[in-house]
Amino acid sequence: MKFNADVSSSRRKARKAHFSAPSSIRRKIMSSALSKELRGKHNTRSLPIRKDDEVRIVRGKYKGREGKVTQVYRKKWVIHVDRVQRDKSNGAAVPIGIHPSNVVITTIKLDKDRYVYGVSAFP
Repeated sequence: MKFNADVSSSRRKARKAHFSAPSSIRRKIMSSALSKELRGKHNTRSLPIRKDDEVRIVRGKYKGREGKVTQVYRKKWVIHVDRVQRDKSNGAAVPIGIHPSNVVITTIKLDKDRYVYGVSAFP
């Protein structure tokens, strides 16, 4: 039973909204879980991922690898982590896209633009 007539329960409409979302909405959707230490410290489970956050990959072929986020590629719904790359046939290194739901944030980059529930780099 639907409780809110303004919200569609159509799979087709939900997928359309998800994949045609603007960058500002994609930022929120592309969130990653926080590590247990950060979760206790900041009283939140997840945050939108950001360049220069340090993450640990917890799912997939690269599980267990840690590194710094070098790029958040919102158009492709992936992030690039340093040292997670493969070599092309010509020898060039290409970063592998990792979905943000498959990583855990281990260190948050805090600056004047980023607040985590009242905790900021500049109080």
